[in-house]
Amino acid sequence: MQLEAIRSRIDAASARAGRPEGSVRLIAVSKQQPADRIEAVLEAGHRVFGENRVQEAAGRWPELRERYQGVALHLLGPLQTNKARQAMELADSIHSLDRPKLAGTLARLAQEQGSCPDLFVQVNTGEEPQKAGVLPGEAEAFVRDCREMDLPVIGLMCIPPVEEDARAHFRMLRQMAEDLGLPELSMGMSGDFEVAVEEGATLVRVGSAIFGERPPRE
Repeated sequence: MQLEAIRSRIDAASARAGRPEGSVRLIAVSKQQPADRIEAVLEAGHRVFGENRVQEAAGRWPELRERYQGVALHLLGPLQTNKARQAMELADSIHSLDRPKLAGTLARLAQEQGSCPDLFVQVNTGEEPQKAGVLPGEAEAFVRDCREMDLPVIGLMCIPPVEEDARAHFRMLRQMAEDLGLPELSMGMSGDFEVAVEEGATLVRVGSAIFGERPPRE
């Protein structure tokens, strides 16, 4: 487990960028990780975790939350509308709001339940056809529509193209968030989180660099 090393690298990147200590939250991405690794991170005192799949999150976090107080759970992966109700019951934040149909479903459920997790609009900064996310040119209108539905959009999220320089995409997302008056930026993963911190990330999503490589699926 490399939790303390990752925290130190985040602090160092923050210092390089002239940002105050504690301005970046670390999401430990526990998807497909064995229970013993997750519990080791919990025992070390970390309480902010991310999962990609609703079903996997539902299978482990209700029980872990009973044993470990103060856990904040972030859902990071693509969200199907038929899983939206379960996602809202499980998660404190959803990072993958990416289309009008999902926004409408979340708004309806929020009215029913009287509450809604914090939401991040996922932006497809590389305009990759195979990747989820709102296109950059459509983000402003989409955020406006979400606000009109009283959805609690607090920030933007992106996953840059693997083969491109991540820094340019992080800068684009930061500028978009500033233009839209959104305070939170979910960007940066195991391979590029330090660059993301330098470019203004408020949350970084780190999995394998903390837990180790995921075991192969059986």
